[in-house]
Amino acid sequence: MKRDPRFDILFEPVKIGPVTSKNRFFQVPHCNGMGYLRPKSLAAMRGIKAEGGWGVVCTEEVYIHSSSECDPLVEGRLWDDDDIPALAKMTEAVHEHGSLAGIELQHGGYCSTNHYSRIPPISPSPISVDSYAPIQARAMDKSDIRNFRKWHRKAALRSKQAGFDLVYVYAAHSGTLLTHFLSRRINRRTDEYGGSLENRVRLFRELIEDTKDAVGDSCAVAVRFCVEEFLGSQGITSENEGKEIIEMLAELPDLWDVNISDWSMDSATSRFESEGYQEQYMSFVKSMTSKPVVGVGRFTSPDTMLSLIQRGVMDLIGAARPSIADPFLPKKIEEGREDEIRECIGCNICVMSDELSVPISCTQNPTMGEEWRRGWHPERIEPRNSDDGVLVVGGGPAGLECALALGQRGYRVILAEASAELGGRVSRESRLPGLAEWGRVRDYRVLMLERMANVTIYRENPLSPDEIFEFSAEDQFDYSHVMLANGSSWRRNGLGRIHREPIPGLDKLQVFTPDDIMDGVLAKGRVVVFDDDHFYMGGVLAEKLRREGHDVLLVTPAPDISTWTHKTLEQKKIQKQLMDLGVELATQTNLTAAETGKVELSCIFTERKIERECDSLLLVTERIPNDGLFDSLNGDPERLTNAGIKTLKCIGDSFAPGTIAAAVYSGHLAARELQAEPQEEVPFLRERIQI
Repeated sequence: MKRDPRFDILFEPVKIGPVTSKNRFFQVPHCNGMGYLRPKSLAAMRGIKAEGGWGVVCTEEVYIHSSSECDPLVEGRLWDDDDIPALAKMTEAVHEHGSLAGIELQHGGYCSTNHYSRIPPISPSPISVDSYAPIQARAMDKSDIRNFRKWHRKAALRSKQAGFDLVYVYAAHSGTLLTHFLSRRINRRTDEYGGSLENRVRLFRELIEDTKDAVGDSCAVAVRFCVEEFLGSQGITSENEGKEIIEMLAELPDLWDVNISDWSMDSATSRFESEGYQEQYMSFVKSMTSKPVVGVGRFTSPDTMLSLIQRGVMDLIGAARPSIADPFLPKKIEEGREDEIRECIGCNICVMSDELSVPISCTQNPTMGEEWRRGWHPERIEPRNSDDGVLVVGGGPAGLECALALGQRGYRVILAEASAELGGRVSRESRLPGLAEWGRVRDYRVLMLERMANVTIYRENPLSPDEIFEFSAEDQFDYSHVMLANGSSWRRNGLGRIHREPIPGLDKLQVFTPDDIMDGVLAKGRVVVFDDDHFYMGGVLAEKLRREGHDVLLVTPAPDISTWTHKTLEQKKIQKQLMDLGVELATQTNLTAAETGKVELSCIFTERKIERECDSLLLVTERIPNDGLFDSLNGDPERLTNAGIKTLKCIGDSFAPGTIAAAVYSGHLAARELQAEPQEEVPFLRERIQI
């Protein structure tokens, strides 16, 4: 297929100082849980992005000196010359496909707790670190400022030596030493580096000039700058100081990368922000500089990208999460396959991986993070090993992905779904408040499956064990492998993390599970939601019930609401939203018993008990794998053999309930491993420390 001529402008080269990007697709710096510990994995992941057509591919934040580190988080390091070879692996992988490689140099200032280095953090002024760690940053004197400039210059030179084409001066996300100097809240100096805006900008200007002097002959010098901090008069705003700073430095860097702060705002989930939400804050930048401008906004639509360029909002389309969901997004537009883009759903599972310091993962793209250690490619897969047919039972995220990957391998696939609607939990959950974009997990896979001649989809086909045996390889459907993706069901007895036995008295109340609410069953009166799951479900259902007019009390043993969503940068927004809606919150509280018309609650520390009126109790605790079909089939090995069924496997939530991302990954893994050579004890490569 040929590219739609409308999109030609997206593939125009863009000159950035002394270098030129081959197109307008710019993968902005993003963290990935690989960092300095996993350079081979990181290089392979970035190389795939370049292969996928991104004109510029950048690192994550790369720390430039031992006075700033973020352990136990795993980011990049460029402390000395010994760190160059690891980073050079990435530039080599990116250059192989004709793309530019960019590096984001970072010093975290008072946001660095330095647990590893044990060096006291530094800041423009004395201040506590931005965590609960009992650490304070010391104020920098003039010699510290001179040293910081030296460190940054050395890091720029090392970046050039490592092969980078763009070097960032980083002043965004509220977590860099430069943003701390810019901030009147943090910078309380009275010398030439504090007070007036001109003084607070001084170090920013000096660092840009230093970097250009050091590497500007062959490397572009980019600036990543936050134009809006959402702190009102206490912070940088797009209407005031954000504009003034752009005006003061307009022509100094080779490229402006503009965004909003903090990270939870810049990488807001689809639950709270839609595509392009940052435009209102940064649209003024292009009118104030002749230099190229790049911005982000979780752009997934080629039409949106086209509009941004045509309207003069930006020169390059910045992306982090969309490049994770589909590393081949530019190629697909270039080849006229834009309808095949795996669109980011804005769930921030990718962020969660980085927060846990493990290789990045993605709900939409199960190959993300597995490029090196498993050799997976997002657009290529090993062909089938036989002419055998495969039956996939269940059209949820695991079943859809398994059927898709098997179909791509060339197997003949039958996908049987019990209901009229494909998608399983994805379809159900995407109808909950704020989760509509999660339906893209289903939509992409159904689109691709319906185009495959070797895949047949049967809706409204709940298969029994006897039917599976009867329709096996010896019968007309001719399959030898069975993948069971029957999902899971929420418990209604309260078993979970805090209760290892059923909650007493549940027979005296009207008890609901998330399945009931998603099925349309109506709660009555005053609702108590007991959340021992701690991810999104409890908060989303409390929101839904409150919007429907119920008095809602949300109870959780955790210290705050939906506590695991700290890892997806949502927790504060969720708790604020619920409080604004009038949902009553009871944290660090257990549900100990139920009685007619009331529940018994207790403090998790003192066990002091209180009673609360309750008409409906919603339990969000644990899920049970729907593995009954597997047990029935697996319990008759002789009949399996006689039916010619060589493989029987449970995948997704029916094997182990987890996230949608885990279900997709499970389905993809099962498809890759079908009839493959047995794996070693460790089923993937590891990056080992050389001694």
